[in-house]
Amino acid sequence: MNELLLMCLIAGRRAAIPAVRVQSVIEIAEITPIPGTPPFIRGLTALRSQALTVIDCNLALGLESTAGIADQRAAVVDVDGHLYAMLLDQAYDVGAALGEPVALPGGFGPGWQRAARGLVETDGGPALLIDIAALVMGPQAEAA
Repeated sequence: MNELLLMCLIAGRRAAIPAVRVQSVIEIAEITPIPGTPPFIRGLTALRSQALTVIDCNLALGLESTAGIADQRAAVVDVDGHLYAMLLDQAYDVGAALGEPVALPGGFGPGWQRAARGLVETDGGPALLIDIAALVMGPQAEAA
């Protein structure tokens, strides 16, 4: 695997998002709630006059949210022609994968088992390789 990755923290864990899937990393100051949506969909925000659906990655993993902090960082990604802002604990680097992903060992929990394609070695150590579409689907994907 010779792929560039956005290195980030999600739910306090080192994670990697394929950089080719990331349009930008932004700071979100305002989120407009959408009534009737699942809790992991925090609402909408705007980027250059485009609406982005804001995904709370922690809630999408079935974990407790750490959102609510002002000036949150988000990775803007495209899934099937729709733009999403995925809230991150931190986005801190772009690096290369040093090998192929390996199967995710047990102990990470069902949310990570669903949303990670495996562990990938990077310059900074192992990171969970994120399956963006699975994360955007949220925890109800497990129930389906």
